[in-house]
Amino acid sequence: MKVSAREWEAVLGGTVRVPDPDRLVHLQFRRFAGCPVCNLHLRSVVQRHDEIDAHGITEVVVFHSTADELRPYVADFPFAVIGDPDKRLYVEFGVESARRSVLDPRAWGAMVFGIVRDLGPVLRGRRPLPKPTGGRLGLPADFLIAPDGLVVAEKLGQHAYDQWSVDELLTHAQALTSKN
Repeated sequence: MKVSAREWEAVLGGTVRVPDPDRLVHLQFRRFAGCPVCNLHLRSVVQRHDEIDAHGITEVVVFHSTADELRPYVADFPFAVIGDPDKRLYVEFGVESARRSVLDPRAWGAMVFGIVRDLGPVLRGRRPLPKPTGGRLGLPADFLIAPDGLVVAEKLGQHAYDQWSVDELLTHAQALTSKN
């Protein structure tokens, strides 16, 4: 698969180019604004962002929510977040929704931990309740896109917490740079 050049408006302002002419792009598809499972995973990406950046990777995360819905949840993210409430990008990249996203037992631990982790800020009024624009049944996906637009690695999740870890992402990037 080859991704044609485009620019997207980021939720917190500015634009992001995909593909990036100078760097790899890790394009992640997540679920909805405030998704506790997504937040759990993205915290690991935020914590290791400097390491990801040092490997020449630009992080771009897409949610099927509006920009207004996303802003309270992504204000401290050091990477671009894109709102796609109509799921146009999801369709283009073949990212699905399915009941198995939340019914698969492999996702349950992350769901419970994510809900417990995010409950405090909601109860203290620091974060709104999640709004599942586009539904609750989205599946995650990861794409690693080379500067020429070629998708050099991908993972289509089988349940809500089935995505690349940061270590897996870095392994994919390292495999590409060792070939060159």
